[in-house]
Amino acid sequence: MLKEFKVFEGRSLLFWVTTNVVLIGALGFMDYVTGHDFSFSLFYLIPISLTTWYANRNLGISSAVLSTVIWLIADIYTRENSLYPLLYFWNTLMRLGFFIIVIYLISELRKTQEVIQTLIHKDHITGAINSRYFHELLEIELRRSSRYKRPFTLVYLDLDNFKQVNDKFGHDEGDLLIKFIADELKRHLRSTDIVARLGGDEFAILLPEAEQQEAKIVISKVHSHLTEQLRQKHSFVTLSAGAVTYIATPNSIVETIKLADQLMYSVKNSTKNGIQYSLYSG
Repeated sequence: MLKEFKVFEGRSLLFWVTTNVVLIGALGFMDYVTGHDFSFSLFYLIPISLTTWYANRNLGISSAVLSTVIWLIADIYTRENSLYPLLYFWNTLMRLGFFIIVIYLISELRKTQEVIQTLIHKDHITGAINSRYFHELLEIELRRSSRYKRPFTLVYLDLDNFKQVNDKFGHDEGDLLIKFIADELKRHLRSTDIVARLGGDEFAILLPEAEQQEAKIVISKVHSHLTEQLRQKHSFVTLSAGAVTYIATPNSIVETIKLADQLMYSVKNSTKNGIQYSLYSG
């Protein structure tokens, strides 16, 4: 449920500290003003829950402690019968305990949600983005490119003679090689670049806001590095790639990928072990 409040994603720690102090202070004031005629007890869970979900568990606990203290102060000043000081102590422990239980449940739910998101978005062998999620990210990039008139480059990459690795050394060795390629791609690209395994021995690389000349420099360096690494591991395995720079926005995701895919296959069906570049202008 909390994950639907997208407006809170990525907020700073200062934002949550400030928000908690303001909200909890306001709730404590309303508790003091209304006395026992109206209780705001459940409303304290709002800042506690949001902070635990979007910030971290420790800050959630801090919010719980602050809420408990504020609630206690309001309770002391509004209770007519103060002959039982142990009652304050007992209620305070119960409230704090309840808040801690809620924090634990929310933080565990958040961990589970993150694991599920990872399983949904990542390829289980390489840890790279999977094909389904890549299509979602590419659609976002298409919309952004269309709106802001910014170019991007899509690279379609395929391993030549990969089947021989599986035939000679087994599928486990093939999986290790695929993972190695994915790791090296991610290590030598920008943090904003996206590496996806589309299936088998095929990868896609999305370079947001990359002009053709910039893409040529980056991809040629990556290709040279991987070629040298493959020569040491399996000398018969090489890389074929097609890189299309889009200065106009294609009509669909299918068309965007198809152009890079066709360019890659033109390399694979001729010389192999190379890169071809193209410029799409509509």
